[in-house]
Amino acid sequence: MGAMPKTPSEPLVRARLHGPTMATRWSVLCDIDPALEQTVLHRALAAAVEQVDQQMSPWKPDSDLSRLNRAAPEAWVALPPEMLTVLARALEVARQSGGAFDPSVGALVDAWGFGAARGAPDAAAIRAATQAMHRPTYQNLELEPANGRARKHAPLQVDLCGIAKGYAVDRMIDVLKQHGVAHALAALDGELRALGGQADGQPWAVALESPTPGQRSAHGVLELQDLAVATSGDYRHFVQVGTERLAHTMDARRATPVRNDVASVTVLAPEGMSADAWATALLVAGGDHGLALAQRLGLEVLFLVRRAGRLVDLGLGRFDGRTAGAGG
Repeated sequence: MGAMPKTPSEPLVRARLHGPTMATRWSVLCDIDPALEQTVLHRALAAAVEQVDQQMSPWKPDSDLSRLNRAAPEAWVALPPEMLTVLARALEVARQSGGAFDPSVGALVDAWGFGAARGAPDAAAIRAATQAMHRPTYQNLELEPANGRARKHAPLQVDLCGIAKGYAVDRMIDVLKQHGVAHALAALDGELRALGGQADGQPWAVALESPTPGQRSAHGVLELQDLAVATSGDYRHFVQVGTERLAHTMDARRATPVRNDVASVTVLAPEGMSADAWATALLVAGGDHGLALAQRLGLEVLFLVRRAGRLVDLGLGRFDGRTAGAGG
């Protein structure tokens, strides 16, 4: 049970808390009772994010994810409930997206030079990873949440980088609620989630980044209130191979980095885990197919698509073709 927000004896104060994690930084902007000890809140937020990293990092050899990846097929592996929650959502989005989101791309990520195993594409490793991927992940990975375990039915290297950061943002929101905070904006990389609005009643205004490699500029502004947003794109994390820039997001259906006309996809959802996974899935799906998929599922999205040398906005739901004013 979380703590109920109390009526503060003094006006709320603005707190800015942040720290390093997952090769990036987490941050929280919140309006809090001045009696709330900020160092205690900071410690709890950092611990929540660190727990997600310790469970789901593909870079840490002692993470729960690494244990699962090392396990032999058909061997049950004990996993913490938080990771089983994320795995279940990952498999659900994989199924709904027809494999555009695929949590078993770990071997491909490594083979193309984005993982811990190597720093450049390896042709032999790419061939091996491609040949190993013959069935959908949801058929190869069995979860038993009630028993706290999972098992693979085939050699499988799970990668949760397309969903874990969104889940970490959700965990930060849980911590804030437990400490009686009712007005906050939590962020980790391109994933954000608002808890209520600001104390003055205004929504939280966040910039929608322009998908221009090598620079940071705003394409528009979003207003969030009790809402999460995640953006995936091909412009920030990539490797250069000759004259070609390869995005870090994998298209498991083609066993290559994503190659289509989508520069970025922004997704609104009630919680960060879903927003994060669907932003990844729709980036892989591409502009036309992704828009049709989002429309069929009732998702609220904004695609920035490169066409004829310029960016075109394609929006659904509260975006509705606009880049500003998507409220909660």
